[in-house]
Amino acid sequence: MTEELLSLPVPQVPAGDHGVAWLRANVVRFSNGAEHERRRALTTKLIENVRATTLDELANALELPGSLDDIAVIAPCYQPHEPVTAEADAAVDRLARRHDEETAARIGLLVQAWAATHALAEHFRTGDPTPPVPITRRAAEGGVIEVSLEGHPFGHGPHACPGRELATRIAKNMAFLAMHHQDEPLVLPNAWDYASAAALHAAGFLAIGTTSLGVAAAHGIPDGMGLAGEQATALAALLATLPCPVTVDLESGFGQDPAELVARLDAAGVNLEDGRPHGLATPQEQALIIRGVKERAPGVFLNARIDTHWHGLAVEETEERAKRYVDAGADGIFVPGLTEPRDIEKLANLAPLNVLAQQRTPKELGNLGVRRISTGSLLFRAALRHTVATAEAVRDGEPTGKAFSYADVQELISRGTRSCAG
Repeated sequence: MTEELLSLPVPQVPAGDHGVAWLRANVVRFSNGAEHERRRALTTKLIENVRATTLDELANALELPGSLDDIAVIAPCYQPHEPVTAEADAAVDRLARRHDEETAARIGLLVQAWAATHALAEHFRTGDPTPPVPITRRAAEGGVIEVSLEGHPFGHGPHACPGRELATRIAKNMAFLAMHHQDEPLVLPNAWDYASAAALHAAGFLAIGTTSLGVAAAHGIPDGMGLAGEQATALAALLATLPCPVTVDLESGFGQDPAELVARLDAAGVNLEDGRPHGLATPQEQALIIRGVKERAPGVFLNARIDTHWHGLAVEETEERAKRYVDAGADGIFVPGLTEPRDIEKLANLAPLNVLAQQRTPKELGNLGVRRISTGSLLFRAALRHTVATAEAVRDGEPTGKAFSYADVQELISRGTRSCAG
């Protein structure tokens, strides 16, 4: 029934020659029939090759650079049932250098993207599964009716959102960044395949990482040697459909250009380490890599892993590298092996700090300034141990303990768990 209602025409909007009224009267969102088909084709063409990771990038792609302040003023007045302010009219007129359908399409796309990504990002951040926009309006025989978007967060039928993949990507990026600036640290579990990631998300974790050891070992490949790039990126593509932000462990780039690699991924974050198979990169070299990645994909959260502790170097070296990487654009720093409270507090002042799970509680680590706690390869190693223990119990005639049911696993990997559902 909902699908039928969503296929009804949208309510007509009055004509207008300037401001918000002009914008409403000339965009695909509030049109029907042949006019709608023509405008939808134009809108789709404008975004079909856009790979934006931020709203700023999208604004540039739509030839509206520096327009987001005006867009933020227009957005609350965009829907026909909302009152229009003089400020919103003035903002439209500033952006509308020409009063044609293409200009309206560019502004309308950015207005809708601004509203959708902010609402969707907040839902990703809080784990709210309901549609960020709960209802839409359609014209029925008895007048304008409200139609629930439950199960169809991007609409359905002729007015389904053409930019849902783009909006979802940007919203996940925004949410993931915000998760590193909350009162409590982000506890980030690390998965090694789709099922483990889906199970972790279903358990209430709001973001998922990958583990390089788990991904490599699951494919019979040694970790840390830069040999599992194909497997890591294939998993990243699978996890992009999860309804939560995902960050991908890229080791040091798998021998590829990290900027090109990150630009191809559909991930909210990446880990890039300065460790190499046979030592450490120089801080200058790693800073250049970080700068290149952030230029190509500014919205992707770059967690700069510093491997000095693994190599037994003093905390002063770690701090110097951290400063260089943050200056180059890194959004956060990750120091595996870091446990000393004074060292944690010192580095936490530089940028959102990520440490591995340890004996201290998330609250205790948060009090030291930690913003993210990763499980690293722990979950994969624990799963291997539990697998062996269960097999041994079967062999020895002992109780096997709890496990997911067949139906549980089928449900985890159903299409309904994914971002593109609806």
